[in-house]
Amino acid sequence: MAKEEKKAPKLRFNGYTNDWERKKLGDVAEKVIQKNNNNAFKNVLTNSAEYGIISQRDFFERNIANKNNISTYYIVQNDDFVYNPRISNLAPYGPINRNKTGYTGIISPLYYVFRVLNINTAFIEWYFKTTCWHKFMYQHGDSGARSDRFSIKDNELKKLPIKLPADDMEQEKIAKTLTSLDNTLQLHERKCEELALIKKALLQKLFPQKDEFKPEVRYKNFSDAWEQRKLGEVTEYIKGFAFKSKDYKKSGHRIIRVSDLGKDSIINNNDSIFVTDEISKQQNKYKINKNEIIITTVGSKAELKESAVGRPIIVRNSLGYLLNQNLVKIHGKNNKDSRFIYYQLLQPRYSQYIATIQRGNANQANIAISDLWNYRIFITKHNEQQKIGNFFQQLDFLITLHQRKLEKLKQLKKFLLQNMFI
Repeated sequence: MAKEEKKAPKLRFNGYTNDWERKKLGDVAEKVIQKNNNNAFKNVLTNSAEYGIISQRDFFERNIANKNNISTYYIVQNDDFVYNPRISNLAPYGPINRNKTGYTGIISPLYYVFRVLNINTAFIEWYFKTTCWHKFMYQHGDSGARSDRFSIKDNELKKLPIKLPADDMEQEKIAKTLTSLDNTLQLHERKCEELALIKKALLQKLFPQKDEFKPEVRYKNFSDAWEQRKLGEVTEYIKGFAFKSKDYKKSGHRIIRVSDLGKDSIINNNDSIFVTDEISKQQNKYKINKNEIIITTVGSKAELKESAVGRPIIVRNSLGYLLNQNLVKIHGKNNKDSRFIYYQLLQPRYSQYIATIQRGNANQANIAISDLWNYRIFITKHNEQQKIGNFFQQLDFLITLHQRKLEKLKQLKKFLLQNMFI
């Protein structure tokens, strides 16, 4: 028995109950076939799955098109749509994007250009950000001889079904809601980027650089020169334990492995491993405590994911995790603030030093603890260490807060795209 076709989306605004209409792309749009005769337009556009329609020069940092051949290119006006048959992870059937550059440009005849008629342009733009049209593409086209391009005939593309509300106001409300959400999302993305740049700049300002022994920016009442010490002189460490696979459980006390380390935090993995209370008590010294620093000493290319050998992360919360082999945990000794030490390990000169002591090959790399301990950091009075540690910790909390907000907005956007269209 054939599956009944959906006549309306799951999520709708109050007061709208009518079934949606089913139309074809050819009913609501016309193909643009106007060529760039006499090379009237010079600005060549490209359609990127990630960035949308932008100038080719901006995307490739140079013009790809031959200026002698652009007379065959299609003219793309503002608000025209372009289908790019190049497939990618972001666009498995190729991206369809709207020209929102604000100007008229030209694009390769390999692309399909169309202009919508008597329909809300923003609604159609959002429709093509859903997966609602993917099934039709799968059924009526193929990847052809080239695995990076999707092949579908123009006559078939015109038959692409588009389901939409008959009421223009419902179209507009959907488009405005998603556009407003996307604007908010972009603001949070920019905020995250700005905070990351601020952090990077302050890491340079609040710690001495090169052969200097005083930072450029200091807290009030601190003026003494800082001292340089080897990392091994100011920290204590414990190497991770080689837990046995026969002791792994589906729940209990989590073991942190190399693959559980992200760029700057412990990440949640679907394949997390655990051990019992009994084993946890036996190996109590391998428990990871708040404000301890974890550094990867050995890792294969497949394991490392976001993390790299020698890259530090700091433990924000004490959750009773246990440290596995190929990792080392360190903390400051003799009244040395671990956070103060950690933020110095985010300096470019630290990663440069790791590159000089790293051994192995492209598949597996390692660093010796003895070499790591020779890295030199700056030390100041405990009160100043605490102030700097506290400051960067609060800045990281703020960055994390915006990142979480950004992730929730992305999830909301995904949910709306899945439930406001059919």
